[in-house]
Amino acid sequence: MSLPAVVYALAGASALLAALLPRLLHDKPFSLPMAFLGVGVLLGLVPGLPEVDPAAHPDAALHVTELVVIISLIGAGIAIDRPVGWRRWATTWRLLVVVMPVSIALTALAGWAVAGLPLAAALLLGAALAPTDPVLASDVQVGEPAADAGSEDEVRFALTSEAGLNDGAAFPVVHLAVALSLAAGAGLGGVVGHWVLEDVLWRGAVGLAVGMGMGQLLGRLFFRARLRVLRLADDVEGFTALAITFLAYGVAELLHGYGFVAVFVAAVTIKSLERSHGAHEVAHGFVEQVERMLTAWLLLLLGAAMADGLLAALTWQLALVGVLLVVVVRPVVGVLSLAGTDAGPWERRVIGVFGVRGIGSLYYLAYAVGEGDFPGAQLWAAGGFAVALSVVLHGLTATPVVARLDAARERLVADAPHDDTGRIHV
Repeated sequence: MSLPAVVYALAGASALLAALLPRLLHDKPFSLPMAFLGVGVLLGLVPGLPEVDPAAHPDAALHVTELVVIISLIGAGIAIDRPVGWRRWATTWRLLVVVMPVSIALTALAGWAVAGLPLAAALLLGAALAPTDPVLASDVQVGEPAADAGSEDEVRFALTSEAGLNDGAAFPVVHLAVALSLAAGAGLGGVVGHWVLEDVLWRGAVGLAVGMGMGQLLGRLFFRARLRVLRLADDVEGFTALAITFLAYGVAELLHGYGFVAVFVAAVTIKSLERSHGAHEVAHGFVEQVERMLTAWLLLLLGAAMADGLLAALTWQLALVGVLLVVVVRPVVGVLSLAGTDAGPWERRVIGVFGVRGIGSLYYLAYAVGEGDFPGAQLWAAGGFAVALSVVLHGLTATPVVARLDAARERLVADAPHDDTGRIHV
């Protein structure tokens, strides 16, 4: 059996499925990630195919997951129509400042107290699993860009904006876990001081600055350049989104900043310059297609890895940590943190429940296990289990829950309370 021929055939079949399945599953409680994860598990059971083990190929696991995440971040940033503001983004700030740190702390505590992980490993597990994923949460995120800044409902907006920002926001804690795993007797004060200065302040500031600067520069070039030939938005080329993605990410990383933050901020900045331009819709459509294809391939690999032994080191204690995060910690903390915001009671419940774990978690594990001193097999097993659990639970419930929420919103259009943007809260 020719391995390259098998790879090409599987890649082609998965790309075809990625095009067909959304049409078949759009109104059914069965998501595209579930389908590809299941197919991947079946492929992993086929004898003769090469074994898939992210621990044995750390660089490949790191860069493949990295690529999928940054592609999804540019798509999320382009899709958001709501202008940035303290009041307008109130739910987002609550999810970032309250929900994510508390979720990290509680997951780390469970990993240490229940699963017996070392402190650094437990902290890494919390940081890797806390962010809502920009890749696999598409069923509960905003769709195509629109000119109307008030067209987004609170659920889709909150989950999209959260997913766009919290991958980068979790990175400082990942760096702290790596530093603690390598400290080996070094003074804790020195480790924490270096972490605050470099991994929190410097990297975060650079990510924001590069994102805003690159967004302004490329946005003015695309939309407002004096020379007609330089105004690429006029020709509506979808792949210019890749230029934004790779430039923002690459420059931020070269300057030791957070590339994830830079990509999302650059997309939001560009969108703010010409909010109603048709180029956004074309770019988003192109990015969505690329993301769907890459996600399909990655989930096939994850499913195959699970069948090949990724979960061999999974204990019931590690599994319990994943269940607690997905079923208890995120929903409870998410709902409580949104009290007093513009989100209605049912919107708060849906936002709290649908914090989808996904590809970003796998990226953080690949990065940190390669940089620090961690029990890699246990962490990969716990992370893979939590992602698979989220894919199944959220995949089964997202479509019917969001459909019921939309139906309730439509019934309340006439008499539900409106805020100053005209949005309706359920």
